Amino acid sequence: MLAAPLTEQRARGYADTLREILQQPATWLGTADQLSQPPLREQLQAALVPRPSHIVLTGSGSSMYIGECLAPSLQLGLGIPAQAIAAGSLLTHWRSVLPPGAGLLISLARSGDSPESCGVVDRLMADAPDYRHLVITCNANGKLATSYRNDSRVTVLVLDERTNDRSLVMTSSFTNLLLAGFGLVQREGNDAIAAVSRLARSVQHVFDAQADALATIARGEFSNVVYLGSGGALGAAHECALKMLEMTGGAVVTMAETYLGLRHGPMSSLDEQTLVVGFLSPDPSVRAYELDLLRELSRKQLGMTRVLVGEDIPADVLGPHDVAVELAGLAAIDDDLPLLADVAVGQLLAFFRCLELGGQPDTPSQGVLTRVVEHFPMHSGDA
Repeated sequence: MLAAPLTEQRARGYADTLREILQQPATWLGTADQLSQPPLREQLQAALVPRPSHIVLTGSGSSMYIGECLAPSLQLGLGIPAQAIAAGSLLTHWRSVLPPGAGLLISLARSGDSPESCGVVDRLMADAPDYRHLVITCNANGKLATSYRNDSRVTVLVLDERTNDRSLVMTSSFTNLLLAGFGLVQREGNDAIAAVSRLARSVQHVFDAQADALATIARGEFSNVVYLGSGGALGAAHECALKMLEMTGGAVVTMAETYLGLRHGPMSSLDEQTLVVGFLSPDPSVRAYELDLLRELSRKQLGMTRVLVGEDIPADVLGPHDVAVELAGLAAIDDDLPLLADVAVGQLLAFFRCLELGGQPDTPSQGVLTRVVEHFPMHSGDA
């Protein structure tokens, strides 16, 4: 598909999305190098001085799910309470959902031009002045990147322009924004680059060796997909569920849940047309719970095919038609970086399913959705 002439790729509606999915390993290395440069590292660390009482990660849609992926790692690595709150909730209910005190709001955005992006920052700068702000965006010309240049309360980090995806759906922008957020946890520069290099090699191997298997799964007779993740991987599960929903225009019904949460009702929805996608934790104690759940699904004969993502996946949780996406060489990497690999696998599944259903991944919703949410008015009031 990538070898086809660009005119053919554009005619079939996948040129941007395929390029942006496949460029991720290379762009991760670029982001890791950017984060290792002293001026930028100092800028990131300065955002944490004075030490905030609380970290709130915000965004809309995919950007919100980046925050869900990041919050557990930031809280563990920095020792500061961290949580993700949707930008829409901050616009409408900031008084009841925003933790009080001198916190840090991290705004995550591909374009930085969505109505909520500046709307939230404007609201909180006026009504919660003790909060400071860190903007991480892929668009140097977006409103988030340009509107607060003269305000000392706002720090702006702009990623490489290549990460500013042209496709409607976020792919390389999502994973690079996530990687940049992990940069807040202090690591030695060489160690961080080495870890990202291992990740990039592992995911490149998935692209090279397992894309056909994922395409075969995507051609299956499923109508529903359940994505399972623990801890920060729940954010990856939410993102992958959204990618499948967006790229199929709602033709595939999706759900994201934790492994343990699946037992509390959602398990009843798994039938013979349900694809199960599981992101396995590298933490042995967490994985033990995850494997228990997968074995229970096998005993109860729930779900259709499985795609499991992780390293050293046990054979007994795989059926004859299931796919194990082995992330070779990632055992020594922190819990957080494999989340980028989880998301990349979900992107490929959604991409192939979109094509199977006759859609165009670059513009899958036929005008219902736009790359940047259309303008809507900001309303004042005591939210």
